[in-house]
Amino acid sequence: MRFTETIKNIWTVKELRERILITILLVLIYRLGCYVVLPGISPSDIDALANFTNKSGLMQLLDMFSGGAFSQASIFALGIMPYITASIIIQLCGMILPSFQKMQREGESGRQKMNQYTRYLTVLILILQAPAYLINLQVQVNGASQGAAAMHFGFWTVTYLTIILAAGSMFILWLGERITDRGIGNGISFIILVGIIARLPGALSYEFISRLPGASGSQGGLVMFIVEVVLLFAVTVGAVLLVQGTRKVPVQYAKRIVGNRQYGGARQYIPLKVNAAGVMPIIFAQAIMFIPMTVAGFRSGETGFLHAFTDINSFWYNVVFFFLIVAFTYFYTAITVRPTQMAEDMKRNNGFIPGVKPGKKTAEYLDAIMSRITLPGSIFLGIVAILPAFARFFGISQNFAQFFGGTSLLIMVGVVLDTLQQVESHLMMHHYDGLMKEGKIKGRTTGQGY
Repeated sequence: MRFTETIKNIWTVKELRERILITILLVLIYRLGCYVVLPGISPSDIDALANFTNKSGLMQLLDMFSGGAFSQASIFALGIMPYITASIIIQLCGMILPSFQKMQREGESGRQKMNQYTRYLTVLILILQAPAYLINLQVQVNGASQGAAAMHFGFWTVTYLTIILAAGSMFILWLGERITDRGIGNGISFIILVGIIARLPGALSYEFISRLPGASGSQGGLVMFIVEVVLLFAVTVGAVLLVQGTRKVPVQYAKRIVGNRQYGGARQYIPLKVNAAGVMPIIFAQAIMFIPMTVAGFRSGETGFLHAFTDINSFWYNVVFFFLIVAFTYFYTAITVRPTQMAEDMKRNNGFIPGVKPGKKTAEYLDAIMSRITLPGSIFLGIVAILPAFARFFGISQNFAQFFGGTSLLIMVGVVLDTLQQVESHLMMHHYDGLMKEGKIKGRTTGQGY
């Protein structure tokens, strides 16, 4: 009853209703573009690419983030990931290069410059990735055809298809920006969310059919399918706790009397997140893991330790992946959360932590707290990242196993919480109750768009 009333309230607020409708319209345009095939690609070519994608765990991961456009040889095949890659590189430059640090301190003008550099870098990455995608498509089609009607892309064919693929990805970026400006939630994150969720019904139905009695390789029957769904729900709850988990540090502000008025004296809290790094450690770790995977791919006869990194479900791949995530979590948290600056800001505003001296002691106290809460947060994040491999070990299909953890699950949880938080804020502004009966949706406070 309360849920129905909340939906009515959402539809009553004109601004919120228009934003939701615009978001739905732009998402429909994006989903339509995912099925617009590149010129000169036949259905048999798409089947060959889809078969290759289904056999490779890495390609399935890329296909998931593109909403299936990768395996459809669509004009949106490269998706939004080149922009995400460019954003990560620009973020790293902002942490290392003084010129980018100066731009970060310039406010809005500096932010616009960095956004422009991100777009330029996105185009450069697209120019490199598009020919690689076309070469891979050609190899898979020719391998499937076994010499009959072999595909061959000439120079000019690769050139104009590269332009189409690059234009498709930039159009997705434009749609994401329009969602941010006129819709609900962060547009880029919402595009990724839609791409991931679009794969869920197909993966769920395939898993259900494979568990039916009489299906080839069926194990456990429908009881096993119900157990899988319950476990997926439990993992999702755990991911929500990871994203929302915070340690509140009390801060007391000294009283100041100006004239006849008293200022300060209130107690507030600094929310230190258990997972302050978000999904960035997983993204960094995956980028590092691509290196041995690429080297092993060039050495076709490799069967030793290096060969294990070509399979994302192998033991050694996941062990190294786990420890890289823990290390990158500490690294990224140390860069983004700066206890010294926080201590200086508190001292400047006459604030102090009860029982701790202002200045250096406060910085050391905050640093110690972050070190303690980052350890369980990094371990939990690493476990969530390798859960798909455990799901595959227990016989869950590759497509469905991807939803049991990793970047996809954390992005889904984070974006949904962020979007619900925006809807709730619109309702509160118009004096309606929020989406939850008690408390408020905290959402994400890391400032990341993905």
